[in-house]
Amino acid sequence: METIKEQILRLKKEKNAVILAHFYQTMDIQEIADVVGDSFELAKRAKASDADIIVLCGVRFMAESAKILNPEKRVLLPAADAGCPMADMVTPEDVRELKAAYPEAAVVCYINSSAAVKAESDICCTSSSAEKVIRSLKQDKIIFIPDQNLGAYAATKVPEKEFILFSGFCPIHHHVTAEDVLAAKAAHPDALFLIHPECKPEVLAYADMIGSTSQILEYAAKSDHKEFVIGTEIGVVERLAKFHPEKRFFLLSLGFTCVNMKKTRLSDVLAALQEEKNEIHMTEEEIAAAALSLQRMVAVG
Repeated sequence: METIKEQILRLKKEKNAVILAHFYQTMDIQEIADVVGDSFELAKRAKASDADIIVLCGVRFMAESAKILNPEKRVLLPAADAGCPMADMVTPEDVRELKAAYPEAAVVCYINSSAAVKAESDICCTSSSAEKVIRSLKQDKIIFIPDQNLGAYAATKVPEKEFILFSGFCPIHHHVTAEDVLAAKAAHPDALFLIHPECKPEVLAYADMIGSTSQILEYAAKSDHKEFVIGTEIGVVERLAKFHPEKRFFLLSLGFTCVNMKKTRLSDVLAALQEEKNEIHMTEEEIAAAALSLQRMVAVG
């Protein structure tokens, strides 16, 4: 009798499907994925895929992005109720109001946002591409939505431009404090601190390295150092511990668990493939409106 993993792998082949999983997914989901990556990597690999079906193991904005970049393909979101609190903090109306107040500014939209918000934006970015995206723009004034912390970090990298920051944030990153860092430093004095730019500026001030999920993983893998405190979601610590057992990894805060990212189960992936359910449906108009900002991001690289 086939195991659930064997059923998934068989159906994936039969239906010419590709499984994309974010680093914050549980390890059993990562193990059956064709590609494991951060938001930027998944966006690129979705666009490059020749599969008929994309199974996106992540949250809704990621599946929407995959659909926008691949309108001719079917995109399935196994955990249909997996949303993103940060994405929900900004609305298209918010963006229109900011554009009216600062008509000379370019709107840079973090990929952690809805398709409707992307449609109101000039270009998207990820945490790994924010600086490069902003430098690619001719405008000297930048409206950055929705993450105030990533926007503030980007502003330190491109000080010659003026930033208007929206007040959104990722709850799990935003709630980490400088006191949490000091406690972790006391507990692990020999560790390097690798921190995601969605954290507050006063937390980033203590970092030995600031980077996206994929950049943190790469840095920890290549470093000669043996101990690391990881300032992002617990899935990253689990992946590092699995692939680098010779090193020690500690979570910066016990609150670093994204509930929405943990909703996907192997049974959900199997059901999505068996029944081809939880498909992302968008009109041609919705896709066309949101596509330009994502395509510009991919083009910047």
